[in-house]
Amino acid sequence: MAAEPAATARWWQAPGVLAGACAVAVALTLLVHGWRADLPAALLLAVAGVLLATEDLASHRLPNAVLAPTAVALALLLVVASLATGEWDALLRAVLAAVASGVGYLLLALLRPAGLGMGDVKLGALLGAWLGWLGWGAAVLGVLAGFVLGGVAGLVLLLAGRATRTTAIAFGPWMLLGAAVAGGVTVRLGPVLGM
Repeated sequence: MAAEPAATARWWQAPGVLAGACAVAVALTLLVHGWRADLPAALLLAVAGVLLATEDLASHRLPNAVLAPTAVALALLLVVASLATGEWDALLRAVLAAVASGVGYLLLALLRPAGLGMGDVKLGALLGAWLGWLGWGAAVLGVLAGFVLGGVAGLVLLLAGRATRTTAIAFGPWMLLGAAVAGGVTVRLGPVLGM
């Protein structure tokens, strides 16, 4: 009798699918974000976001192998954007928002360890830095949007019978989508909305 094959990657983890998803994320980022000094940081997060979301959906893990280099690269790119624009207040706001978001997620993880993991905490700090760079309104909107989107997804799965109240649901993709929505709203509508 033949041995059972090793667990295979899910269809969305296939290299071609990942490359296509990254290309779509880059194209959408270019379309929504436009040509600004912080565009390289936005593109970095678009690609890293695809990789992190697919891994979290597959394994409920947000690996340090992606989070750590992304955090370092984001910090460097935001410093370069500050040098190019003179927006040092935006860089300080990014640091403060990263700390606030990271501490907030850490508190939630400590209060309910089964709900959030340390990967979510680190991703929260990373996304807090980016959204803080864009503004306090973006930082608040990004966190709220992540929770709302994750809650709606959980409710849909629950109503469809695909999950129970105790089913673990990957939260990273919803955090990333919430940050993308907040970033897009801030860049495109921020001046109109006073963000």
